[in-house]
Amino acid sequence: MYRLLPNAVIAAAVSAICLPAAHAQDTAEDIVPEFEVSSIEASVETSPPNVVFVLFDDVGFTDFGAYGGDSRTPNIDRLAERGIQLARFYASPFCGPTRAMLMTGMDNHQVGMGTLVESTTDEMRKFPAYSMAWEDDQETIATLLSDAGYQTYVTGKWGIGEVGGNLPNRFGFDRSFVMDATGGGNYDAKPYLPGSHSVEWFEDGRPVTLPEDWYSSRSLVDKMIEYIDQGDSEEPFYAFLALQALHMPIQVSAEYTDRYNGVFDAGWDVMRQQRLERVKSLGLVPDTTTLAPQPESHRAWDDLTPKERKVSAREMQVNAGMMENADYHIGRLINYLETQGLLENTIIMIASDNGPESAMTSFEGPLNIALDAVKIIERFDTSYENLGEPRSLTAIGPEWASVSATPFDLYKFYASEGGLRVPLVVAGPGIADSGVEQAPVHVADITPTLLDAANVDYDPAAFYGRSVLPMLAGETDMTRDGDDTFAFEVSGNAALYRGQWKITRNAPPMGDSQWRLYDLSVDPGETTDLAGQNPELFESMLAEYQAYSETVGAIELGPDDNALKVVNQKLVNNMLHKYWPHATGFVLAVLLALFLLFKLVRGLSRRAGA
Repeated sequence: MYRLLPNAVIAAAVSAICLPAAHAQDTAEDIVPEFEVSSIEASVETSPPNVVFVLFDDVGFTDFGAYGGDSRTPNIDRLAERGIQLARFYASPFCGPTRAMLMTGMDNHQVGMGTLVESTTDEMRKFPAYSMAWEDDQETIATLLSDAGYQTYVTGKWGIGEVGGNLPNRFGFDRSFVMDATGGGNYDAKPYLPGSHSVEWFEDGRPVTLPEDWYSSRSLVDKMIEYIDQGDSEEPFYAFLALQALHMPIQVSAEYTDRYNGVFDAGWDVMRQQRLERVKSLGLVPDTTTLAPQPESHRAWDDLTPKERKVSAREMQVNAGMMENADYHIGRLINYLETQGLLENTIIMIASDNGPESAMTSFEGPLNIALDAVKIIERFDTSYENLGEPRSLTAIGPEWASVSATPFDLYKFYASEGGLRVPLVVAGPGIADSGVEQAPVHVADITPTLLDAANVDYDPAAFYGRSVLPMLAGETDMTRDGDDTFAFEVSGNAALYRGQWKITRNAPPMGDSQWRLYDLSVDPGETTDLAGQNPELFESMLAEYQAYSETVGAIELGPDDNALKVVNQKLVNNMLHKYWPHATGFVLAVLLALFLLFKLVRGLSRRAGA
């Protein structure tokens, strides 16, 4: 997130499966066991299904192999082959609001998570939709399933509201091992943001430190296996595995990174076009889809120096390797469930919390001088040889993020399809093996859908989302009537969907806060604004958005206000607070050196005069 700082100037400147023996070497094997769909469907009649929900962090629409990506994801791909992969699954473009909606089935504003805690201002905190805190009686999917006899577990990134304020042990989870932050190191608990002092981890609500032999994907799966293994095998469970992959800092061993030598050497301009052709051939988008023009701030691959191309390709190799490693460990979890006789009655869902991250960790010109000083203070090793390894600080940047989000416009933080539309794979008992489904699904739909799958009684009117189980079960190819709408809003970035139509507004710096209308049935790349050609439809959808905004309590920001601006300001304040002793020491050292130099020159002058 170094890219977040104002004008990028201050930003850069100051900007036996779970046994320990298995940890010695992560190997990428396709270990998803064979299972018959017929046997899965038969078992659902006898007992409520287990649920495993795997949430990736900052994974773009085309990052899974099944969605046209370059990473090897055999375990995810096989689940997609045996179940459903959604072409129109929508999450918030910000991680915290997505997680709040996933847990509650409500709009993020309705549960006090109107935006990221890092992007709230004191003024925003006066409104209920931006409290960043849950009362003890806040219901979640875990509390609702617990009441129905489920065992509930979570491992990984939590990141909902105030750090330590809304921990999962308070909201229905029997066991929890979570990082309550926007992100952190994958080999340790080191912060990735300049000015941050710590990354907080909690087990069952109590602060914990990470063990020496820690790697996020492996260790989080280990902990989940431990929890399930210690539970009652006769009772159903809900397991929420929230991976750190692919959030910055992107990290994985060279064993995985080297497998992608040469894969990304063609560069982002060529590979974005290649992925467009793949998603068309997979039936994920219509053949009429075209790519939106790249923002002016994006660099052309051919304009990079050979050294810059080498480093940038390596960063994307780390990204792909981290994805493959995460897929391998998901396979370990699936294999564990199979060996315990639990898999045949387990629904597995795998998704991403928002579009890909566009952060950069280096800049051109004098900006890198101060940035390098921060890296030295924080003891980061950003050398080419260490990319992805411990103490590295690796990110893919906006151009590669556009490749991950292909064929959509922009990425994380924005209400374009690149920020909102993400992959979702579902397989298991009662789930059809129908392949790609085009019906739109909102992240808040997951809670009522799982309650339906578990045969838990609930009031559909109590949720913003709605159950889409009939579509997942193959009973219909629809999730909403043509006139039904759903919407998103975070810090001025907003969208409302009605069937094939979408209105959207993106805040600065990449947007201009103007509303536009798109026909996603032919133009999911959002290249042609149709508002002028459809004024009545446009005004009708704007009115519906206004009604949504008032209902959920979203506030309107000023034209110059946006989330990144607020985050930037807080980052600068944090950096000034953390690094002022270093800066002071540096200034004093320079002054002392100048004084000594002055004394030396003066002494030499006197000798020469004598």
